[in-house]
Amino acid sequence: MRNIIGGEFRDSHPGKQCMKRFRVAVDIGGTFVDSILFDSETGTTRLAKASTTPDEPVRGVLAALDRLGVSLNDTELFVHGTTLGLNAVIERRGVETGIITNAGFRDVFEIGRADVPAASMYDYRYQREASIVKRRHRFGVGGRIDAHGNEVEPLDEAAVLDAAGKLVEAGIRSVAICFLHSYRNPVHEARAAEVIRAAYPQLAVSASSAITREYREYERTATAVVDAYINPIFNDYVGRLENGLVENGFAGKLLIMRSAGGAMTAQTARQAPIYTVLSGPAGGLIGAGQLAKAIGRDRVLTLDYGGTSLDAAVIEDGEPLVMHEAPLADLPALIPIFDIRCIGAGGGSIAWVQEGLLQVGPQSAGSQPGPIAYGRGGAEPTTTDAALILGFLDPSTFLGGTVDLDVPAARQGMETRVAGPLGIDIDRAAAGIFDVLVARTAGAIREITVERGRDPRDFSMLAFGGAGPLIAPLIAREVMNAELIVPQNPAVFSAWGMLMSDIVTDVALTQLRLLEPEAQGPVEEAFATLIEDARAQLEGQSGTQTERRFLRLVECRYAGQEHALEIELPEGEDLASLRARFDDLHRERYGHAIAAPVQIVTLRVRASAVMPKPTLPIVPEATGPASEAQVGAREAFCFARRERTPFAVYDRKLLGAGHTFDGPAIVEEGTTTTVIHSDQTVAVDPHGHLIVRRKSA
Repeated sequence: MRNIIGGEFRDSHPGKQCMKRFRVAVDIGGTFVDSILFDSETGTTRLAKASTTPDEPVRGVLAALDRLGVSLNDTELFVHGTTLGLNAVIERRGVETGIITNAGFRDVFEIGRADVPAASMYDYRYQREASIVKRRHRFGVGGRIDAHGNEVEPLDEAAVLDAAGKLVEAGIRSVAICFLHSYRNPVHEARAAEVIRAAYPQLAVSASSAITREYREYERTATAVVDAYINPIFNDYVGRLENGLVENGFAGKLLIMRSAGGAMTAQTARQAPIYTVLSGPAGGLIGAGQLAKAIGRDRVLTLDYGGTSLDAAVIEDGEPLVMHEAPLADLPALIPIFDIRCIGAGGGSIAWVQEGLLQVGPQSAGSQPGPIAYGRGGAEPTTTDAALILGFLDPSTFLGGTVDLDVPAARQGMETRVAGPLGIDIDRAAAGIFDVLVARTAGAIREITVERGRDPRDFSMLAFGGAGPLIAPLIAREVMNAELIVPQNPAVFSAWGMLMSDIVTDVALTQLRLLEPEAQGPVEEAFATLIEDARAQLEGQSGTQTERRFLRLVECRYAGQEHALEIELPEGEDLASLRARFDDLHRERYGHAIAAPVQIVTLRVRASAVMPKPTLPIVPEATGPASEAQVGAREAFCFARRERTPFAVYDRKLLGAGHTFDGPAIVEEGTTTTVIHSDQTVAVDPHGHLIVRRKSA
C-alpha cells in the first residue's frame, strides 16, 4: 500500500548531508497502527497500516514497518506516538502504586478537591471511583520545607527507607514522592528518590518536582501518582520496542511524541512517561498546524476520527491551544498538553439500544474482533457496519482490498441488535448511528468554540483519521463550518504530523508575585535559569547543531482569582506591557477587565530544537474535467435528502489541482473514503487537498 504524499526535503542546516535516507513515524490507534516513511533522497513518502495488537503492541508496530518495506539499517529517525499510558489510566490497569509524602498528609491524594466532576454535577447517584492508591500503600514521613523553600525539619531518611521497604513487601512496583512546597525547594524529594533507588533498584520512583515545579499539592501529588502508575508499563513497552527495532537493524534515534507537541528521546520519555499520555493525537495537531500555515488558514477545527475515538481541537494562527493541567480520567496532571476534546466515537464504536434509545459507543470493537463485517467474530454492529450498509464503503476495496467486508453479516447484525429492537428498517437504523455521532461531535465542538466565545462558522474544519473523511462532511453540515479540508492521505495524517515535529521541552516555575516594576529583575533572573535548564535538556536529546528557539510565557491573574491566563513575554520586553495585554486577553476570553492588581503565578519556557521537515507537495494541474477521475457509481444514503440516491465514485489519485465536482459523490483512496452529500461541492487545491463547501443557494 504505497502513496506519494511528501514534498521536497527542507534541511535547516544547508551543506550537512544525512548519512541515512529514511525517517519513519508510527502511530498506534485503538484499531490500526499507522506508519509513514519519508525518503530524503526522493522527497516522497510511503504509508502502510496494520491491525493494532493490544496483547503485544510492539508486534503491531513491527507488522506496520514490515508492510512499509523499510530498511531500518538506512533509517536515521523513528518517531512514535502512543496512548498506551492514557489507556492504562482510563481502564485502571496500571501497576500497584504507593505514595510517600509528609507525615500527616497521606490522604491528600484521596481527599483531592472534594468536588464532583462537572459531567456528573447533577447525578445524585454519583460515586467516586476507588482511589488507584490504597490507603495502606500511602505513607507519611518526617521532614518539612516551608512555603519559602527553607528547611524547617530535616528529612527522616530512615522513615523513607522503612516506608519503601513496606511497599516492596506488599508487592508495590512503583512509588510516587510528593512533599509540601517541593516546587520551591526539591531537595527532600530528590534525596528521598536517591535513597529509595539505591536500596530498592527494582522499584520505579516518580518524584513530583522532577516532573513539575508548580504549586498545588493535590495536583502535584496526582501528577506524580499517574506517572508512577504507568511508569513500569511504559518502560517495558519502550524497552521491547527498542529491542525489536535493533533486532531489525535500526541504529538511529528513537523519539516519542509529547502530549503538547514536539518530540523527546525515548530515554527522556522513560524518565517521565506522563508527558506521553496523548502522544498519538498530538501528531495530528502538529501536522494540522503546519498545514494551516502552509495553506493560509488562521482558524482551523481538527477532527481526528479513528477506529475507537474522536479527538477535536482548535488551531489559531497555526498553533494548537495548550493547557497546563490535563484531566486524566478525573485525575489532574500538571503537564503541558494540547487542549483536545475526546469522545468515544469512531469507526469501531458499537451501537446498542438501551430502554428504547439508540446509543453509540464509547465501547469499541477495536481491531479484534472488530466490526461484524470484518468476519473475525464480531457480533455487535459498529459505525463501520453502518457505513457499509449505507453504501459508503466498497466491500471489495476496503483498506486497499486487504479486508473483504461481509455485507449480509453486517445487515443481519444491524437488524438483530438495532433495527429490530427499535422497530425500524435497517437503513434508518444505520443512518441513526451517524445522527448520534454527529450530535455528540457537534457538542464537543461547541465546548471548544461557542463556550469560549468563538463562532465555529468562522473556522475551517480539517478531517483526518481513518473515519474522518467519512463522517466529517456531516459534521460540517451540522455546525455550518466555512469549509471542510480533507488532506492528502488522511488515514495516516497523525503519523505524517510526527515527521513535522521538533524536539521540544517545557520547563516551568511557580513564582507568586504582583506584576509591578520591582518584579522585572526576579522574573528575568528566573527566566534565565529556566532557559539554561531547557537548553541543557535539549542538548541531551538533540546535540548542539540544531537551531534553538525559546518561548517565554507568563501566567497571570487578577489578585484574588484562582485561574490564570498565559501571555508571551518576548526577550527584552518590559513587564509593564503585560498589564494591557492581560486586560485585553481577559476581556476577549471573559467579556470584561477589572482594575484590580495583576499577579504573576507561573513562568514557563517552551524550548525547541528545530528538525528538518518534509514540505507539502504540489500536485499536477488538472488537464481535463473531473469526470475523467470518475471510476463508477453506486447507490448510497444521502443525508441531505434522507434517502438513497446514485453517488458518483471518484479515484482520488486521478484528481488534479483545479478539479471541481458536486455531490452526491464518494472519493476513494487506499485507506479511507470521503463521502460528499448532495448539498455540498468539492474543489481540489494545489496541494491535492479536497476543499468541501456547502453549495450556493
